[in-house]
Amino acid sequence: MKDHIKTLAAKYFPQVKEHREHLHRNPELSFEETQTNLYITEVLDKIGIPYKNNIGGGTGLTAELGSGDQVVALRADIDALPITEEASHAYKSQNNGVMHACGHDVHTSCLLGAAYILKELESELSCRVRLIFQPGEEKLPGGASLMIKDGVLEDVVAIIGQHVHPDLPVGQIGYRAGYFMASCDEIYMTVNGSGGHAAMPEKVIDPILISAEIIQSLQSVISRKANPGTPSVLSIGKINSDGGATNVIPERVFMEGTFRTYDEEWRTEAHKHIHKITEGICEAHGATVDLEIRRGYPALYNNPNLTSIVRAKMDGFITGKDLIELDPRMTAEDFSFYSHKVPACFYRLGTSSLNGDNRSAVHTPTFDIDHKALEIGAGLMAYTAYSLTQQLDTLV
Repeated sequence: MKDHIKTLAAKYFPQVKEHREHLHRNPELSFEETQTNLYITEVLDKIGIPYKNNIGGGTGLTAELGSGDQVVALRADIDALPITEEASHAYKSQNNGVMHACGHDVHTSCLLGAAYILKELESELSCRVRLIFQPGEEKLPGGASLMIKDGVLEDVVAIIGQHVHPDLPVGQIGYRAGYFMASCDEIYMTVNGSGGHAAMPEKVIDPILISAEIIQSLQSVISRKANPGTPSVLSIGKINSDGGATNVIPERVFMEGTFRTYDEEWRTEAHKHIHKITEGICEAHGATVDLEIRRGYPALYNNPNLTSIVRAKMDGFITGKDLIELDPRMTAEDFSFYSHKVPACFYRLGTSSLNGDNRSAVHTPTFDIDHKALEIGAGLMAYTAYSLTQQLDTLV
């Protein structure tokens, strides 16, 4: 079956590449993926796979093959980022200021490729395989959370997701059992002081000075409150004011940042420390603060048993030396919502050329892939799904 699926992956590679280039030319932002949705449904219609549409906020859909009481799910995200692409290739984004800079066009086209392959194997599937085309991965509350509310995990015994990884060359796959990616919360605060002439600081409540103290003091949440063995990050990434000049102290300062960790209990405790430190500093200076911490994605957990099974299956599809165990990451992914509901495995697809091209990081205006990764990605998703349907007793 391995060789048969590899043959089918090569057979459908031209279509998968065409899908990727079309999607890359026509990116859409989170929860606005109407034309992307339409394109996916047109492909599924041609393949002959029924689907359930307009879920997960309206632009998501699922398709299903096979029969039986249990489900193995494959997931791809479909949204793009607000980035202006810097490229000269023929499939450059035609939507100004929007780009598939995180590889979701790759994920979607690979899942469509898996659909072609699994359709040919449908009579040999021992349970249903559900294809999840999910919107809004890049924007809170995360399309995964909305898809779950709409029932996409019903009867699911395992879910698989893959993500581009330009740090790995084509042909290599990265994996990790257990906690793999961090939770992600957004911090928004406004420090309210009273502005005035910079030459008369005794007559103002300086929000600039207060904000500087807050930024420094918040690092004690990590250095003095967190267990040293628990990975945590607290970063302020944006700061601005409502005015100010060389001789003017403004009324307000606005700050935005992120808090990330792997431990849910510590995550909640850290939020309390952030509030206490920020509010205490402002009170000490006679200022006030409007502080909001938006709870985002949880930490992504790869079920050890499922990950072990998937890795073993991958070893039958590519050579073992090309299976790379990765370090945990402090980046976040809304696939994590699935991983807290059912056994999940999220792995990384090598996408850079063997000569070192296409190494630009995700979320950059020059991101691209070696298209050979599409054949591997589509084939691997199909082979993994097929293999899991053959050993359901080990998943439950």
